[in-house]
Amino acid sequence: MNLKKTIKTLAITALLTTATVPVLGQDLIARMAPVDRKVRQLDTLALQSTIERENLESPSSDLYQDWDNRYAHKATELPETYKISLKNFCMPTPSRVITSQFGPRWGRQHKGLDIKVYIGDTIRAAFSGKIRVVRYEAKGYGNYVVIRHNNGLETIYGHLSKHLVRENQTVRAGDPIGLGGNTGRSTGSHLHFETRLCGVALNPALFFDFRNQDVTGDSYTFRRSTMERESAKATAARGQKVSSYTKEEVYGGKRNTLTMQPVATTLTEATPRPAARPSGIKHHQVEAGETIYSIARKYDITVERLQQINGLGSSTRLRTGQMIVLQ
Repeated sequence: MNLKKTIKTLAITALLTTATVPVLGQDLIARMAPVDRKVRQLDTLALQSTIERENLESPSSDLYQDWDNRYAHKATELPETYKISLKNFCMPTPSRVITSQFGPRWGRQHKGLDIKVYIGDTIRAAFSGKIRVVRYEAKGYGNYVVIRHNNGLETIYGHLSKHLVRENQTVRAGDPIGLGGNTGRSTGSHLHFETRLCGVALNPALFFDFRNQDVTGDSYTFRRSTMERESAKATAARGQKVSSYTKEEVYGGKRNTLTMQPVATTLTEATPRPAARPSGIKHHQVEAGETIYSIARKYDITVERLQQINGLGSSTRLRTGQMIVLQ
């Protein structure tokens, strides 16, 4: 009788143990799930940190095989397609007047845009990246700066009166890199601005709309097979013919009027003089002394809306050159 009771007790114990093991296993898995999520989050943060660090050390290393401070540009093989992010940008200058377009000029190719600026005007980095070249070229760019950006582009800023950066320095979009000038092969103060991919000059009008002080979109997909056709369309859409202009027109009505003559004229059709506050602007570049309140009043937007869109706190101080999203 006792033997039967003992066997029965052992059987019940074994059955309960068997039933409990999966439950304990499930409890263990449940307890481990948050830990696994945290580990994955840490792995993701570590990966992002590594990518950011590598971009600082060598921007766009997937496109460029070397880092050389000796030359302004050297053409290498272009990819068939390449998506270029245009987010987190800064217009190099608040000037709205283009005095010479990208393309044929005086019997040769003009590889960038000439934008009217005055000697001493602040020129800013268009995107975040690393300064590759800071040099002087008497028969060409004059004082110039080349920046390699994390989005794959390299930008060149020519005819500066002064450099404000050094080679191998990392910069953020909007950081001052030089002052406008008339150095090198130049017939009047202006900024010669180039955008290059793998050393090949692309029309800056594909990415930048100087007349409206904005980029052309959140991104631009480069296609080697259509680059010439798209370049011509960009010039037609954003080009302008300039026979004369004023400081008021150059800076959108923010400076005293003073009639000036351009350094060159373009071959595109004339476009109407832009209003001081053109419609359709999606971004605003902060100028010295501006606040979130003055910008909100200027564009008839509530302060709360601007803060929400841009992730700004009530005590956040704006930085000169910072881009504010308006819609």
